[in-house]
Amino acid sequence: MNKSQLVGKVARKSGLSVKDSTAAVNAFLDVVKETLAAGDTVALTGFGSFLVRDRAARVGRNPRTNEVVEIPAVKVPAFKAGKPLKDVVNN
Repeated sequence: MNKSQLVGKVARKSGLSVKDSTAAVNAFLDVVKETLAAGDTVALTGFGSFLVRDRAARVGRNPRTNEVVEIPAVKVPAFKAGKPLKDVVNN
């Protein structure tokens, strides 16, 4: 499912217009991005949590030249599914 399909389903389920649904989906995505950029977590009870994880610096290897490369530490966005969501997916 892509973003336009999601907007269409939100519009049908909520009774909102496609324009209003697009605004709602975009606002949700913006809030999640801003919250994660600030280092906070977005927890949706019964669904899951969007969070930021730290990935440690490590040593890699360029497969073409076999040269050792330092890979710096980074922060990566992550999603941890809640139990109700896991139950729906597994049943």
